[in-house]
Amino acid sequence: MKKIHGDLNNIRGSVTAELMELYELTVPPGQLVTQEIAERMLALTEKLGREVAVYLTRKGMVEAVSLGDTATVSLPDFAARSSRRLSGIRCVHTHPGGDTHLSGPDISSLRQMRFDCMTAIGRRSASNRTFATMGFFTGEEGEDGTPLVSSYGPLPLHVLNRVNLARLLAEINRRLGENVTHRTEAGKERAVLAGIGLGGALPLEESMAELARLADTAGAEVVGTFAQKRERPDGALFLGKGKVREIALAAQSVDATLLILDDELSPSQQRNLEQETGLRVIDRTALILDIFAQRAATREGKLQVELAQLQYRLPRLSGQGLALSRLGGGIGTRGPGETKLEVDRRRIHSRIHDIQQEIDRLRATRGRHRERRREARIPVAALVGYTNAGKSTLLNALTEAEVFAEDKLFATLDPTTRRLELKDVGEVLLTDTVGFIQKLPHTLVSAFRATLEEVSEADVLLHVVDASSPNAEGQIEAVVSVLRELGALDKPTIFVFNKADAYAGGEAAKAQLMNGREGLFLSAKTGEGLGELRDRLAAFFRARDVQRTLLIPFADGKALSVLHEAAEILSTGYEETGTRVEARIPLAEEGRFSAYYIDT
Repeated sequence: MKKIHGDLNNIRGSVTAELMELYELTVPPGQLVTQEIAERMLALTEKLGREVAVYLTRKGMVEAVSLGDTATVSLPDFAARSSRRLSGIRCVHTHPGGDTHLSGPDISSLRQMRFDCMTAIGRRSASNRTFATMGFFTGEEGEDGTPLVSSYGPLPLHVLNRVNLARLLAEINRRLGENVTHRTEAGKERAVLAGIGLGGALPLEESMAELARLADTAGAEVVGTFAQKRERPDGALFLGKGKVREIALAAQSVDATLLILDDELSPSQQRNLEQETGLRVIDRTALILDIFAQRAATREGKLQVELAQLQYRLPRLSGQGLALSRLGGGIGTRGPGETKLEVDRRRIHSRIHDIQQEIDRLRATRGRHRERRREARIPVAALVGYTNAGKSTLLNALTEAEVFAEDKLFATLDPTTRRLELKDVGEVLLTDTVGFIQKLPHTLVSAFRATLEEVSEADVLLHVVDASSPNAEGQIEAVVSVLRELGALDKPTIFVFNKADAYAGGEAAKAQLMNGREGLFLSAKTGEGLGELRDRLAAFFRARDVQRTLLIPFADGKALSVLHEAAEILSTGYEETGTRVEARIPLAEEGRFSAYYIDT
């Protein structure tokens, strides 16, 4: 029920009616207050000699109107609000004397009610112009844990109205959320998940379940999940407006601090959601980047994660934030414009350039290592697959590598190469690569290209599939998509359907899952089927090469030199007419040396 709060004794009915008319006025979203509302409030203050206050929602609606005395104004009883974020209400009030500096009670009310901001307006009699001062949280805390407050002004009201209020509040809420994360027990942040079904390879329910696992891996506590089926994302909010309101209300009841979206958001969608919900908002890409940042252990891994993070953040740099530097519009109020933003962008571009140069050097080093392996004719197999399919467990089972393995997404990040002995083949290098996932951020594929080149250089891929997953086929498609981007889709591949010990299907279901692919079922955990995998690998490498005996005339030294480059030399001897060589020659190279064969 709309009413005027405060002491209305001796106030004429016509004045009360004027106060009630303030409820009918609105403010454009993102603007502090309109000139019309300010003028009406100041006219009432000049008539009564008392403070007048309006309390505005983020949508610009007048939530409450109060009448105070000459120094203070009473606070209405608003619904209980979280101690972890702003209330979503801002207070704009008059100062009868025209001095708009914020008073002690103003700052106290700002802290007590966690207002979005506290604004005092007044009219200077000498110029008859309206001035204002705005107070707001900085998003930081003092040594005693008290939220720090900053103020801006006094400034002409039309200048202060140029502040991008929506962006300012989103930045404050983001900082408050970060502070809460540091204070929360065990570093847990309370997260609400949201996503929309767009008919992708992964069903919405499974995609949301995977997002929950990602959030758990990142260290968040999931306190709510919201899903919505739409033909296309909303351009402004990604989700529908009704769903956003539902999330905002539910988040308050569960004291959530973070909203995680299941798809990548545009910078404007992220800002709009933060403004509407009062929560810090991230998307699936930012969540995966956070996990990678936690898991990267090597110098190369850390560089690649930092590169992906910088490429993701660059278009999301805020141009105003808490610096409020873009206020210029009159003499004495011109700000430095976007100077800080430009400096931030320049620093990020410079850092990206430095990281790319260092990664290129590491890439060159990896290339030299691969070249030496090629010269030594050492066969290479690479483990690829969806995250948590069991690649690291399989590597440990085959090579006793003792690589860290855990039942979590992206448990291992940095690639690991170990030696594997195969019967009649000898030494083979087995490389464990980073796991893939649905909607894998393109920035990660780009940043990790130097590492993923190990896949492109392998002789054979072992595509590890979680056979127990109800969406095994969708996971296979996700891996194939990344392999296609890497140009490795035509590599010889053996499908390894892992976790056979947890697979409940019969032989018919196995055949359907195999779908005509070259592969086998095994359990890296129990060891079932490992012998068959070794035999398959050995057979592949034996079939890849042919062993030949050659006699190369002494006069044809160039042919002997080419043979050393193309084949693995097993033994060398000398006869009257030339050099006798036992060599293992790749099938693709066999025809080049047919003139010298003496074993056919």
